[in-house]
Amino acid sequence: MAEIAKDLTAGTVGGAAQLVCGHPFDTIKVKLQSQPIPSPGQLPKYSGAIDAVKKTIATEGPRGLYKGMGAPLATVAAFNAVLFTVRGQMEALLRSEPGAPLSVRQQVVCGAGAGVVVSFLACPTELIKCRLQAQSALAHHGSASGARKYGGPMDVTRHVLRSEGGVRGLFKGLVPTLGREVPGNAVMFGVYEALKQFFAGGQDTSALGRGSLIVAGGLAGASVWLSVYPTDVVKSVIQVDDYKNPKFSGSIDAFKKILASEGVKGLYKGFGPAIARSVPANAACFLAYELTRSSLG
Repeated sequence: MAEIAKDLTAGTVGGAAQLVCGHPFDTIKVKLQSQPIPSPGQLPKYSGAIDAVKKTIATEGPRGLYKGMGAPLATVAAFNAVLFTVRGQMEALLRSEPGAPLSVRQQVVCGAGAGVVVSFLACPTELIKCRLQAQSALAHHGSASGARKYGGPMDVTRHVLRSEGGVRGLFKGLVPTLGREVPGNAVMFGVYEALKQFFAGGQDTSALGRGSLIVAGGLAGASVWLSVYPTDVVKSVIQVDDYKNPKFSGSIDAFKKILASEGVKGLYKGFGPAIARSVPANAACFLAYELTRSSLG
């Protein structure tokens, strides 16, 4: 129980650090992912990440970059606590003896297992966050989802529960969420462990300094988006899709239609902000996790 408590506490602190550092980048990513395709002869609402930042600040103020943070902030404790706790328990199962280090391959397995569990927490949180982040990008669009304005996370939740199939509506996009979280966490924890072992040079990785942990965490975070970004785009467009008049019938349909209308480039909308976010956000997350856990003894 003591190890579970350590993982719960350290995971919560790490998740909070990740959210504060990375949310503005995430907001811009979702805005770029979800903006409608412009009509022939018209320009897109946002020409790129910098343009999206400028227009968001101009119309919504700096607080606009933190729109939708309430939902993940309210659940970040649960999400990261579960992620690191499940990973910790899987580590314990795979160890040959207590305290024995795990291989990179074993960390990949631990990450994948943790990804399955956290997907069920991530999906409703992501749906609420994406609806709030994307509503300004969809404001000029003719659909009901584009016209609707949400007052906050609870307003989104009430609307979905009342008008979009109840609890089931909160899990819209679960398949691509699993497609992002399972391989994404497998890659992240595998890369993180590989880099720690590399920096330690065959020695105990627990003795690594903060600089090494920051670099390992930042690069591990970047590796996630390099491996699963198109899946995240599919997840976002499905979660902000109009419930009454949907454009997409499912993940495969969304993937095909994005590819047909925008090409491969469409599957990487918002990639720049995602990478820019992942490095500092995950560096902060892993550093806070490691320091908090070590301080707990």
